[in-house]
Amino acid sequence: MTPTRNSGVTMGNKRAHFGIASATCALGLVATLLTGCGSGGDSGDGVTKLTFAASTFGDPGRGPLLTKWLDEFNQSQSKVQVSAAAVPYPTFGQTVLTQMGSGKGPDLVRFDMPEFEAASDAGLIAPLDKVIDASKYDLLKQPDQFMVHDGVRHGVIFEASNYAMFYNADLIPTPPSTYEQFTSTAKSLTKGDVFGLAFRQTEAEEAGVWQDIFNYVYGFGGAWSDGKNLTINSAENLKGLQAFKDLYDANVIPRGADAATFRRMFAEGKVGMELNNGGYVTATRGQNAKLNFNVAPIPFPVRKQGAILAPIVINEASEGKDEAGTFIKWALEPQNQVKLQEILGASSVATTTQRSAEALKATPFLPVFDGLTETSLPQIVLGFEAKTPDIRKVVVQNVVAALQGKADLKSALDRAQQQASELVR
Repeated sequence: MTPTRNSGVTMGNKRAHFGIASATCALGLVATLLTGCGSGGDSGDGVTKLTFAASTFGDPGRGPLLTKWLDEFNQSQSKVQVSAAAVPYPTFGQTVLTQMGSGKGPDLVRFDMPEFEAASDAGLIAPLDKVIDASKYDLLKQPDQFMVHDGVRHGVIFEASNYAMFYNADLIPTPPSTYEQFTSTAKSLTKGDVFGLAFRQTEAEEAGVWQDIFNYVYGFGGAWSDGKNLTINSAENLKGLQAFKDLYDANVIPRGADAATFRRMFAEGKVGMELNNGGYVTATRGQNAKLNFNVAPIPFPVRKQGAILAPIVINEASEGKDEAGTFIKWALEPQNQVKLQEILGASSVATTTQRSAEALKATPFLPVFDGLTETSLPQIVLGFEAKTPDIRKVVVQNVVAALQGKADLKSALDRAQQQASELVR
């Protein structure tokens, strides 16, 4: 599927501007986490100090390795130093958007796609066309096309990570290959303090719920839009989200557990399966290096799933844009791309890298992730990219209401369709 806001491609709808600044009051408290960042200031000794905000710096497995990678940049420079700022994932996007909307925030940001689109649409991201010459790099075509808006490059892929099914190989010798097998496996494993499956199901983890239900919607032939109109309450979406709700109703998941909790449970052998992206491989091993787990394609009727596309961008408000560009160019150097890819695990990076024999021996299922690239989509609403955060909130609120028995699922999706349509008019 072709991106709808890329150079030379339009879908006919007028882009609505996203009111970033309006979120400032509601998010003022959490936004103070990053107050003071983004000065791009000279330390007095001729060194420009920048801040790079990324939720991945807080990952138990990848965070420390990414910090060391950042240290390598700092050791290679005499005029620029970059420090890491970790903000918890559930609040990361809105925290940083609020800061940027008020002319502050970090100099460099690793965004997820919904927030990237919103920030781009609001003019909060500095264009990169004069920072890098994209023709000099072997950029991955499928994910990189989403980095360009109306002919202007706003980001470079930091991480591209396809979703697949993680499973405990001690509990599940042969992975399910159909949704029916997936369901029966989840039910048969759920006993005592062990659950067959886990996913996010609370409004507190809105962005994560959106990522989880994305796989059910697209995996059952649905879509959030046709590129011009929203299709939230389509029959295919209802079918996919009913499958999601059926698993919730079957009590095969640890209800109420947040992602940090049930991922720890997976690492401890207390959860049998989870749908997650390639970045989770390193994080899982960081929690339990001895866990015998494997990966297979998500066993839904349609081979189409979400992907975490995480661009790195420069804050338009940064006073150190040139220095931030120095970091991006360093990150794109082949040897630094290889190191970054090894840290990210089963994810890909901006450019084509070769999996080493050692990596394939240590992680034989890496080709499973790589083979899903052509059928993976960023978790945005095509044609309404900049409004994705608003649409996401509406959809998640209504889906969670249906899970909790406050509305039947069809009525919830009808209401989400109506509310979201009003938002994008």
